[in-house]
Amino acid sequence: MIDLRDRLERFETTAAECEMIAQLTTDDMKRELYLRLAMRNRDLATETREAIAGKDALLAGIQN
Repeated sequence: MIDLRDRLERFETTAAECEMIAQLTTDDMKRELYLRLAMRNRDLATETREAIAGKDALLAGIQN
């Protein structure tokens, strides 16, 4: 089974790396590309966080 916390960390790391590349590049098209990639990875991180919260809530409900 996929560990969601590992996936969350990967999305956050990739987003940060893309943001750093976007800041460093002098090419406008590359900057836009890396900013969009960063934004997409931030969105995926948010969705993963929500999935983790839902999974934790479900497990807490089962245990009670």
